[in-house]
Amino acid sequence: MFKQILFPVDLSEPDSWRHALPVALEQARSHQATLHVLTVLPEFSARVSQYFPDHAREKYRADSVADLTRFVKENVPAGIDVREVIAEGRIYEEIMAAAEAVEAELIVMASHVPSTMNNLLLGANAAQVVRHCNCSVLVVRTKP
Repeated sequence: MFKQILFPVDLSEPDSWRHALPVALEQARSHQATLHVLTVLPEFSARVSQYFPDHAREKYRADSVADLTRFVKENVPAGIDVREVIAEGRIYEEIMAAAEAVEAELIVMASHVPSTMNNLLLGANAAQVVRHCNCSVLVVRTKP
C-alpha cells in the first residue's frame, strides 16, 4: 500500500525518533517501501549569519549530512531501502515539501506530550503536518 515513507528526525533529540523509529521500520518492511529519513536544519538568515564565521553554514550542513548518514547506518537495518534527505527551513514546511518531493504516501513522525494548551492534542510541528499534508500521517507519541 505505501511505497514511499517519510520519517523526519531531529538528530539532536532522540525523543524525536526513539519511539517512532520501530514503527517506521515496520511500515517500511511490511510494505517493502523506501524509507526517506529526513532531518531539517534551521535557516541561517542573512541577519543571523553575520554573527558566525565564514563557511559556518557549509560546515554545519556537512556535519549534519555526516550525522544523518551515521544515524541511518546505526539505526536502519540492512534489507530496508533507505534514502537520506536534508532540508533547511521551518520544520513543518520542510516535512511537507519533502513528502511532496519524494511522493510519500505515509509520514511516520513522533510527537511529544504537549506542555501547553495550544498543542493539547499534538505537538506544534505534528499538528501542522497532520492538518496540511496531502498524505497519511502516523503520529507516534513519545513517552514522558
